[in-house]
Amino acid sequence: MKFGKRLKQQIQESLPEWRDKYLSYKELKKLVRLISEAPTLLNGSLEYGKTEAEFMCLLNIEIDKFNGFFMEKEEDFIIRHMEVQQRIKRVVDLWGPNGSAPSEADYKEEMAKIRKAIVDFHGEMVLLVNYSNINYTGLAKILKKYDKRTGGLLRLPFIQKVLEQPFYTTDLISKLVKECECIIDAVFPAEEEAERAKEAKEAITVAGEGIFRNTVAALLTMQEMRKGSSTQSPFSLPPLNLPDSDLIQSIQLNAAVPIV
Repeated sequence: MKFGKRLKQQIQESLPEWRDKYLSYKELKKLVRLISEAPTLLNGSLEYGKTEAEFMCLLNIEIDKFNGFFMEKEEDFIIRHMEVQQRIKRVVDLWGPNGSAPSEADYKEEMAKIRKAIVDFHGEMVLLVNYSNINYTGLAKILKKYDKRTGGLLRLPFIQKVLEQPFYTTDLISKLVKECECIIDAVFPAEEEAERAKEAKEAITVAGEGIFRNTVAALLTMQEMRKGSSTQSPFSLPPLNLPDSDLIQSIQLNAAVPIV
């Protein structure tokens, strides 16, 4: 599948409030075409320079868009991670076997709600890792098109700039995903595993959208981007640093992403 179609599909399968935060791939591709079709003798013309400037401006706007959205979500996830831990402690302290007002029925009801919230939270974090991956890949592909069609040498210096951007660094999110899974393992007994899997696949929603469905779509996209080659290059994404949960492990996400 061509990248443009893959990106369009991923946007459609993402959460509604995320859909305008992805790379403006079609617009950038159009500008590359306009620049490359300008007559060679007119490369110094006002019209050529205007299109070139518009392309560079849009690239930088896209970087700012990615960073703003990524950092906002990252901050939100840190807060939500702390809230989940505090919420579990309150339930255990109040209704748990050794709580101040023990009640098995209330305890199970509240813990079921927490379990659902954790699965939603985990899914959103995986979606953010995919958001970083697919936008970086799109930038690398657009820059390759630019260099190939114009004879320019923009790709390497611009990618070096991208590698320093907040949206590219997913280590903290990957750490939170792992900690989220550790919380599930520690709080919910092993005998509840089947029930947890069933709940995850049911209508777990965020703003009316199935988070499990969106998360699986994101994982499959990351898998697809890693097919074809394990060859590293200066433009390759690093191996995906997510924990070995059953879902993630089952879809094999350990190869580097080739940008060819």
